[in-house]
Amino acid sequence: MFWRKKRVIKYEDFISPDEIFIDSKNIPGFSREQFEGRIERPIDKKTLWGISIFFLLIGSLLFIRIVVLQVVHGQALRARAENNRLDSVQIPFQRGIIYDRYKKELAWNTPDGRTYIDLPGLSHVLGYVSSPPQEITIGREGVEKQYENILSGEPGLKLIEVDSKNQIKSESVQKLPIPGKSIILTIDAELQSALYNAINTVVEERGFQGGAGIIMNPKTGEILALTNWPEYDANMLSRGEPFQEIQNFLQDERKPFLNRAVSGLYAPGSVIKPFIALAALNEKIVSPETQIFSGGSISVPNPFFPDKPTVFYDWKPHGWVDMRRAIAVSSDIYFYTIGGGYGDIRGLGISKIQKYAKMFGFGSKTRIDLSAEQEGLVPGPEWKKSNFPEDPLWRIGDTYHISIGQGNFQVTPIQVAVFTAAIANNGKLIQPRLLQSENGGVDVNYRMIDNIPVEYFQVVQEGMEQAVQFGTASALSDLGINMAGKTGTAEIGFKKKLVNSWFSGFAPAEDPKFVITIVLERGPASNLVGAVAVARQVLQWTLIHRPEYITN
Repeated sequence: MFWRKKRVIKYEDFISPDEIFIDSKNIPGFSREQFEGRIERPIDKKTLWGISIFFLLIGSLLFIRIVVLQVVHGQALRARAENNRLDSVQIPFQRGIIYDRYKKELAWNTPDGRTYIDLPGLSHVLGYVSSPPQEITIGREGVEKQYENILSGEPGLKLIEVDSKNQIKSESVQKLPIPGKSIILTIDAELQSALYNAINTVVEERGFQGGAGIIMNPKTGEILALTNWPEYDANMLSRGEPFQEIQNFLQDERKPFLNRAVSGLYAPGSVIKPFIALAALNEKIVSPETQIFSGGSISVPNPFFPDKPTVFYDWKPHGWVDMRRAIAVSSDIYFYTIGGGYGDIRGLGISKIQKYAKMFGFGSKTRIDLSAEQEGLVPGPEWKKSNFPEDPLWRIGDTYHISIGQGNFQVTPIQVAVFTAAIANNGKLIQPRLLQSENGGVDVNYRMIDNIPVEYFQVVQEGMEQAVQFGTASALSDLGINMAGKTGTAEIGFKKKLVNSWFSGFAPAEDPKFVITIVLERGPASNLVGAVAVARQVLQWTLIHRPEYITN
């Protein structure tokens, strides 16, 4: 029994690792995501051979490419590398389009550059852009310059590879250009062209050197038309050719590049008499009914030569005139008297004339949205002392001259238009504008001329109505509209053989919505046809084509 052999137990199969791992799933914290329970196996030979062949092919292709570049094309590529260069070039943008108030295109883009509408009279408002060889166009004058930040876009960018012969080998766009935004102006292009044509006709027929005209809405300050004669060719300047014709513009003594409407300085003549009348009423110098006799001249004693009095003439005898009639017939004697004083009427004096002139905007910019606007000049004793040291004393004759818009009084046509609108608006001095806002209107900016009663404005308005009915602007009396206006004839030159002819008025007189201001410069003094003739032609055109502007 005790020698019996110990029994040996044989196991046919051992427990496989898979069985152990399967069972180990029940162990807390077991995670297959961290490769627990997985057995690493070697890559089989087929996979290893496949990977080896793939990388061998890639390496062979790279080696062949290197051989081609270095051996086959090595010399050519070396020469190209030495002679080629990369240039950074701007890609021009499309400028914004300029429209008039009726959405008529006035300036737009074409494959050849910039193009402007073929209508006369628009150049000084639109301006022009830089000419070739500039790659990027820039506004140089007019609204092209004023609204450059809107009309101008952003240029794109591309890289160009060129060889030694400046031939393009390759190019790539780095940044696309951004086009500019379009703008809508307040002007009526057809009305503006009609205004230009009317000025052109009278200037050439009557021997004037130049002229300007403005039409605006006195309620909003919208400029419906603003033109100058002569003008330049905007398309020609933007193209930069033909050179000789551009030189002719530059050498023209009539100054076609001068925007007379905002930069031209002129003696205003009698168109400023309405503000002298308002000042005299407000300062209690006279009443509307006060009558002053105009026999054709007045004489002022000369303290140095008592036997040689200084004589100041009226343009014709008018007899007894009150304020309304004095405005209508433009009596110089009346305005000498209320401006500088005569007899028992003390007059305003130069200090108060300066004060009221500045209240109505003379001597300062209107802030119209065009460049190079001039301030003008309302002279006085200090100005004379600084500019005429050989004769510094301010005399009553100087005040007389200022009272009728002569002497060294200088204004711009746009100032006269704004002043006329203020008369029509009972003292609302409005800022003129050329750009419509996004909602189709304009941003109306104005200031009120305080402390002048409305009834005083009404007196002056009635005098201007009478000027059209039977006075100096009676050539407009048969048009069928109730209009108010004031003419002016400013003598210029030492011998006074030349004049500037003015007209400024508004319609309808009872509810003004149309102000027109015309100046024709340096015409013969003997000529009797001037600014009123231009106004008549424009008003006739407006009554036919745009009656809504001047009728209720």
